[in-house]
Amino acid sequence: MTPLSLLLTLSSLLFTLGLFAVLTRRNAILILVGIELMLNAANINFIAFWRYGPPDPELTGPMFVLFSIAIAAAEAAVGLAIILMVFRHTRSTDLNKLDSLHG
Repeated sequence: MTPLSLLLTLSSLLFTLGLFAVLTRRNAILILVGIELMLNAANINFIAFWRYGPPDPELTGPMFVLFSIAIAAAEAAVGLAIILMVFRHTRSTDLNKLDSLHG
């Protein structure tokens, strides 16, 4: 196996694990962890295709990864803030209890 195919296999496994976490969990924090795993899988793809693709004098792969990390950090901060506010209201991070928040 080539290094590119190994990295793509790792990335697909991480993405599948993250997708499984998002679809099967009721806990909001674990759903955020699943989303972060999917974003990390995308970052591995960006770096793998930049590294093993055709020569590129510009650093497009690492630049995409830096923007993706910045977006993931902002998403985590906003998501955790929302989860904290919901926890203060419901005393639980179970997403099934969010239906009581509508007006």
